[in-house]
Order: sequence, then C-alpha cells, then structure tokens
Amino acid sequence: MIQSVAELRAFAVGGSLFPPTSLREAVGTLGFVQYDPIRRPARAQDLILRQRVRGYRQGDLGRAYPRLGLEEAYLHVYGVMTPRLAALLDPRGRPGPRQDWRPTGLEAEVLAFVRNAGGAVHPRDLDAAFGGRQTVNAWGGLSAAATHALARLQRHGLLRISHREQGIKLYTLAPPAAAAMDADERLRHLVLHLAGLLAPAHLTTLRGAVAHLARVNGFAGAPAAVSALLATGELARASVDGVTYAWPAGTAVPSPAGGGRVRFLAPFDPVVWDRRRFEHLWGWPYRFEAYTPPPKRQYAYYALPVLLGERVVGWVEADLADGRLTVHGARVDGRSGGAAFRRAFGVEAERLARSLGAGLGGAALDR
Repeated sequence: MIQSVAELRAFAVGGSLFPPTSLREAVGTLGFVQYDPIRRPARAQDLILRQRVRGYRQGDLGRAYPRLGLEEAYLHVYGVMTPRLAALLDPRGRPGPRQDWRPTGLEAEVLAFVRNAGGAVHPRDLDAAFGGRQTVNAWGGLSAAATHALARLQRHGLLRISHREQGIKLYTLAPPAAAAMDADERLRHLVLHLAGLLAPAHLTTLRGAVAHLARVNGFAGAPAAVSALLATGELARASVDGVTYAWPAGTAVPSPAGGGRVRFLAPFDPVVWDRRRFEHLWGWPYRFEAYTPPPKRQYAYYALPVLLGERVVGWVEADLADGRLTVHGARVDGRSGGAAFRRAFGVEAERLARSLGAGLGGAALDR
C-alpha cells in the first residue's frame, strides 16, 4: 500500500515513463496522446512521445498516423488515440440522442460531398461547392461554415480524420460503427483507461476529467462512475497527507528508484498534466502560462518542467531558430547536484535538439 509522497512520485514517474519502445507500442501503451498546436520548440505530442519512443523525431506521429490506424477525438482533452479507445467514444454504438442524430441542411450536403469524393477531403475542397459562408466557432470567431460542418460530422461519428497536411485535418467517411455496447459499460472502460493514463490519479482531478469526458462525448452517469469503480475495487486507492489517489486495481506500482537522468517534460505530459498532483508531489505550483499576459507570468510562455530522477527540480525554456536549439534553465533547484547534473542537463538538451533535427546552440543553467 502506498504510504508516502516518495512512493507516489515513483508511481507517477515510473508508471508513465516506461522504457523507450517503438512508436506503435508507445501509443498502444498510452492509448491516448494529447494534441496542442503550440510549437515551442515542438508540439506537445512530439514532446510527449520523444520521452517514450526510441529515436523519435518531430512529426513521426503525424507521418505514422494513417499506417497505425489512429483516430483523433476528445477523451478528457483533444488528442490522438487507438482505434479501441475511439470505438468506446463512438456515439453511433450506444443509445441516446447523439446516436439518433441525423445531419440536415449544410451538414447533410457536406456529408454527401465527402461520400462522393472517394477519398480524403481537404477543407479547401469545399470552397467551390459551398462558397464562403461563415459561422461562429467555439472561440467566438468566424470559421467557414462548411469546415465547421466537417468537425460536427466527425464529432457525431459520421466522418473521421484521415490524416493532416501541414497541420490541416483531412476527412473521410467513418467505417461502420462497432457492435453496440451498453453506455455504462463504455464509460466504465473509459474511466479505467483515464485513471491508468493519469495514475496515480488525484481523485478530485479524476472526477473532474471524467465529468468533462462525459459532457463532451454525451455520456450520462458520470458522477457515479468513479464511485462505482471504487466500490467494486476495480479502482484501488490510497491517501497520503489527506489527499486521495486512485488507479486501476492490479497496476504494477514501481518502487522509488532515484537515478540521475534529466528530462525536459511537455506541459501536457501525463507526468505533469495534473497541476493538483504536481504541487502535492513536488512542492511547487507549476502553471502553463502561454495564454497569460507576459507581465503576469511567473514562469514563461512555454515552461518545460525539469525532471531529475523522480524529482521535478525546476523548468526550462527552449527556443528553436535557424536550425539551432537554445535551452535556458530557469529556477533550477541548486540542490540538484553539481557537475553530474550539469552533464545530464546537457545530454537532455542534445536529445531534444536531435529529436527536432536541429543543432544545439546552447544549454545554460540559471539557479
């Protein structure tokens, strides 16, 4: 039974940062990788996977996406996932209003256009057929109405994202829905997967993430789902310092290992994704501040937490310009160590540069 913060840290790090493997196996083990469009110095999915895939290079996930049969969709946030996980989210395979949804108007026209295209459709392919009609998007701005229709058809399971070209989604018809499964059983599997992805999952955060998953994907019964799995023992739990954590029962819990490897983690890496857990395990309140006005930032536009063994000892900024990567270590804990830490810091900076296909322009520490 977990009884200390050190054991929780070992679980959080050792359970998620498994030994590097192939891209197929890494995505299969995670099941889901979060997407984020900011590239500083690379997109979140690339920064997450480079820690778990041998020889990973920026963009490898996008290039392999069609070959691996992956899907883009919302889990608790938006990202790429395995077909098995995507099937649990497919609204066509469970009862309810989203299963019965039928497109009308422009959406029906766009669906017919994709069906007749016989291949992947780029949003610009719709311009000639549907003109420049616009609609208000989720951020309050204006988007092409036909492009908005593509996204809505995808959310209802009628289209899927075939692949991307320079970041733009291309759409094709979705395959037939998988065999129907009871909605509660689908949600049960999804909760267990999410608890495993975030293990050990701060119970408050897990409940919130499940509620968001259910709201976005049209599930009912989310408030009771976590409680039911705790009651049946399918979710194990432990409390440390009055904070309760949960994870799928039977999960192997790593022992504290220490070690001197340094890693620069993405703001959305599963190890640091939960800010509540982060502050409890590592004692300081990391924040993602890309959308915070510069005068109000405590850290940086895109601060990458620095993991040393099983401790998060600070954060760095990494900038890529003219094929050269510069890493600036800001607020790195002076107790991290001397020459050995500086060497490990430099090795990680070199690793990051290689994954970007860049040279290393510099890696400096500021304590």
